[in-house]
Amino acid sequence: MTAKRSLFRRAAALVAAGAASVVLAACGGEGTAEHDGHGAASAPASPSATASAGAQAPTAGGQHNAADAAFAKGMIPHHRQAVEMADLAPSRARSAEVKKLAEDIRKAQDPEIRTLSGWLAAWGEQVPAEGAMDHSAHGTAGMMTAEQMDGLKDASGAAFDTAFMELMVEHHEGAVAMAKTEQAQGAFPAAKAMAEAIVTSQSAEIAQMNKLLGKG
Repeated sequence: MTAKRSLFRRAAALVAAGAASVVLAACGGEGTAEHDGHGAASAPASPSATASAGAQAPTAGGQHNAADAAFAKGMIPHHRQAVEMADLAPSRARSAEVKKLAEDIRKAQDPEIRTLSGWLAAWGEQVPAEGAMDHSAHGTAGMMTAEQMDGLKDASGAAFDTAFMELMVEHHEGAVAMAKTEQAQGAFPAAKAMAEAIVTSQSAEIAQMNKLLGKG
């Protein structure tokens, strides 16, 4: 009788232990599944991981060459001057079309300056300092002289509108030439894609300005 009771107790203990293991396994599996699901779908990247990914993006997107570096170094000061010219329009332009055009130029080229600067930093290249003009690869590329910029700053009304568009047409033509050089000689896919976008958008703006000037 005692032996039977002892055997019964052992069996009961084994059953209880097995049940506890099943419950723990189920809970553990549930927690793992929930963790895996959130980790895969919604866990945010840390700022450092995001910054690291951003810094590596240019090299991860393909190899660059000297033409890509020259394109970035030449286009940064070129865009900066275009943005400087566009910033004059709100307080000086008379034409609504000129004001809208200037705003479009600023909105397009400001982000491109940041992108180009990021590429150069990732490539270990020097980013042109504010006010620096690098014409080594592309000549003057439609850049305004200090005298032309001063004249634009002194103009207002219809005179400003005409001067702005005439100077910006020349400026855009320089950018298109630089972009076509990048398309032909560059190797970095994202830079070549930006060059294509510049050719398309600025060629359209050249046509628009020439039409407003009565030359289209």
